Amino acid sequence: MTTVAAYAAPAAKAPLERTTIERRAVGEFDVLIDIEFAGICHSDIHQAREGWGTAIFPMVPGHEIAGVVSEVGPGVTKYAVGDRVGVGCLVDSCRACENCLKGLEQYCLGGNVGTYNAVGKDGEPTYGGYSQKIVVDENFVVRIPDGLSLDVAAPLLCAGITTYSPLRHWNAGPGKKVAVVGLGGLGHMAVKIAHAMGSEVTVLSQSLRKKDDGLKLGADHYYATSDPKTFEELAGTFDLIISTVSAPLDFGAFLSLLRTDGALVNVGAPEEPISLNLFSVIAGRKTLAGSGIGGIRETQEMLDFCAEHGIGAEIELISAAEINEAYERVLASDVRYRFVIDTATI
Repeated sequence: MTTVAAYAAPAAKAPLERTTIERRAVGEFDVLIDIEFAGICHSDIHQAREGWGTAIFPMVPGHEIAGVVSEVGPGVTKYAVGDRVGVGCLVDSCRACENCLKGLEQYCLGGNVGTYNAVGKDGEPTYGGYSQKIVVDENFVVRIPDGLSLDVAAPLLCAGITTYSPLRHWNAGPGKKVAVVGLGGLGHMAVKIAHAMGSEVTVLSQSLRKKDDGLKLGADHYYATSDPKTFEELAGTFDLIISTVSAPLDFGAFLSLLRTDGALVNVGAPEEPISLNLFSVIAGRKTLAGSGIGGIRETQEMLDFCAEHGIGAEIELISAAEINEAYERVLASDVRYRFVIDTATI
């Protein structure tokens, strides 16, 4: 066991504070990673405040982890000391079910193990990336290409793969019109990736406040959803809509923007339920779908794609002492576009 410094929420809705945690000894197939940067995801806030249900405390959030390998177990073949690596939302799965065998560990039928707020196969709680080190099985570690700086790569481990996966699955690319709902941590990555895939990209945001940013990030068009004329003008326009917001939407209104056989894919996770008139789906043979992160193989594919196209997250680097302030700013939509913790300050 190794004692490391970390920032943890001691209880639901309590401010995060500096503490120490125990990391397991490096096993045969484990990799010890010196964490250099950890992104702050909105889901960290949902879980630390029990917005999605009962959670495990003390909680060390963080599943956007970038660092350097400092030790490997004797059976490790994929990584060596000094390698630049990342860890995303998962640190284990059953590895035997139909989905795991397809590389879809995020949909593990036996239940995957989250990087934090979960219980590992050893019966111990998992702790995330707001810490100095982490021990992870090599099969749940990904390689960060040399073309990506670790600080801007960290958010790709959640925000990047969460948007890449549905864009790839629903065939975003040349000739496709893609809309991105919300220009935040997830949305700005969706715009960058969809643009790099060759799609015609439109941002649908509550206001035009971030229009200049959206266009610089790769959007071709930018509309305010607070303007009713937007829904009239864009009716039947899009092949694919990616909703990245974590607040309830009028899904019927957004479904009206799809072409026949179009898909509205939700990657945001509101805490409140929604209601929907099913005629919004029936009319036009439209699909309302969800998508959750990505498997390990697809996460590596995403990182390689981002390195090839020069895509990193737009970040604001903060010290660990600023985490609680950063949480409040995320809730106020006051970040452009991802907070990243310099873990050297923990």
